[in-house]
Amino acid sequence: MDFQLSEEQLMVRQTAREFAEKEIKPRAAEFDATGEFPTEIIQKLAKLNFLGITIPEQYGGGGLDDISYVIVIEEISRACASTGVILSVNNSLVCEPILKYGTDAQKKKYLPDLASGKKLGCFALTEPEAGSDASNLKTTAILKGDHYILNGNKQFITNGREAEVALLFAMTDKSKGYKGISAFIVERGFPGYSIGKVHQKLGINAAGQCELYFEDCVVPKENLLGEEGGGFKLAMATLDGGRMGIAAQAVGIAQACLDECLKYSKERVQFGQPIAKFQAIQWMLADMATEIEAARLLTYRTAFLRNKGKRFTAEAAMAKLFASETAMKATTKGIQIHGGYGYMKEYPMERFFRDAKITEIYEGTNEIQRLVIASNILR
Repeated sequence: MDFQLSEEQLMVRQTAREFAEKEIKPRAAEFDATGEFPTEIIQKLAKLNFLGITIPEQYGGGGLDDISYVIVIEEISRACASTGVILSVNNSLVCEPILKYGTDAQKKKYLPDLASGKKLGCFALTEPEAGSDASNLKTTAILKGDHYILNGNKQFITNGREAEVALLFAMTDKSKGYKGISAFIVERGFPGYSIGKVHQKLGINAAGQCELYFEDCVVPKENLLGEEGGGFKLAMATLDGGRMGIAAQAVGIAQACLDECLKYSKERVQFGQPIAKFQAIQWMLADMATEIEAARLLTYRTAFLRNKGKRFTAEAAMAKLFASETAMKATTKGIQIHGGYGYMKEYPMERFFRDAKITEIYEGTNEIQRLVIASNILR
C-alpha cells in the first residue's frame, strides 16, 4: 500500500491548484452572485486537458488516471464548486460512458470535441417524477425507421443550459420496466430539442442547471448508446464514477472552508488574543481537518480501485456519503467560527455552506448511498 502520489499526479495537483488560485478563485463570488456560466474559465481548463482527464489522447483527452481526475476536481472545487461540478459532469457522466459503451464511430464523432472542450456535455436522467426512483422515467423513445422519436422532459440538468451534447435516458419499452430504458447521445441541434426554465437554486449557481424538453425529437438510430434496454444498467454504472467526482467536489469545498477558518482564527482577536488560542475553536478545527483527510482518503481509494479495473460501487457510495456530510459539517462549523461575519456575503463561508448542501443530494441522495452500501455489505 503506497500513500505517495506519483510525480505526474503531484504535477497535476500543482497545475490545477495554481490555475484555480489565479484564474478561478478571484471570480468565484461573482459567478455565484450572477449565475454567469464560467465559459472563459472552462475553455482555459480545456487547454489543460481537464475536460477529458482520463480520456485517451487519441480522442483528444488527457490520458491521465482516476486519481489525477479526483485531484483536479478537488482543487477546482476548492476555488469554485460550480466549476468543479461542470468538469465532473463532462468527464464522468458524459465522456466516460461514451468511451466505455460507445461504438468506434460514436467515440470518433463525439469524444474529440467533448474531451477537448469544443463542446460541452450533460447527463439527462432526472425527471419531475424520477429522481431517486430513476427507473420511473416518463420520457419515451419510439423507433420509427432509422430514427427514434423522443418525447418528454428532464430537470435539474447540470450544464444543460450550455451543453451541446446530452447523454439522455428514455423508455423504449414501458412493458419491461427499468429493463426497457435505453441511453442515447442527443445533440442540441436535433429537431425537437429545446431548453426550458433555468433553475434558481441555493448554491452552485453558475453550473447552468435547467430543464430540457423533447417534443418529437428526431434522434438517428446510430445514436443509441449501448444496447436497447441496457440504459438503466449503463446509468447506474456511470453514476458510480459520478459519485466519485462529487466526493472530490465535497472534499474541495470542505478544504476551502478549513483554509479560510485557519486564516480567520489566527487573525480574529477576542478577549485579548486570537480566537485560535481558544480550545473550543481548536477542537472544531481539529475535527474538520481529521474528517476532511478521511474523506479524501476514501475518495482516493475509490479512484485507486477504478484504476485497477475493480468493482467500486460500494466504495464510491461510501466516499460520496462521507465526503458530502463532511462538507456540510465543516461549513456549518466554519460559519460558527466566523460568527456574524460567516453569515455575511462579504466572506466566502456562506457560499461554501450553500454549495456544500447539494453534494448530499445529487448523484443519488445520501439516503440512496446508504441503501447502496447496505445492499453490498449484506450480500
